[in-house]
Amino acid sequence: MKPHSPFAWRKDRNHAAVVEAFRRAGCSVVVIDSAHPSGCPDLLIGAAGHDHLVEVKDGSKSPSRRALSPGQVEFAAAWRGARPVVVESAVEAFELGRRLRDVRD
Repeated sequence: MKPHSPFAWRKDRNHAAVVEAFRRAGCSVVVIDSAHPSGCPDLLIGAAGHDHLVEVKDGSKSPSRRALSPGQVEFAAAWRGARPVVVESAVEAFELGRRLRDVRD
C-alpha cells in the first residue's frame, strides 16, 4: 500500500455525526487520519470485544461521488482482516453500532 498524501485526505461532511452516532451506540471509536496508508478506512470501531474498520461516505452525494476510491478498493483487497464496512449516515452508524455492540460470542 502506498503512503497517503496528507493533502488528499478529506473528511466527508457527515464524518463527525457518524463518529458521535457510533459513540452513542456504545462503541469505542478511533479516527484514522492521513498518516496512514492510502485507502485506509476512516474509523476503527470497537464493540463487544471485536474491532471493525469503517469507511464513512456522505449518503447525500450522488452514487458516483460516494464510490470507493481506487486506493480504498486496493486496501480492502489487500487487507487480511475483516472487510471494511461502509456507512453513509449517522442513523446507519448508530444502527450498525447497536448491532455490533449486542453481538455475543
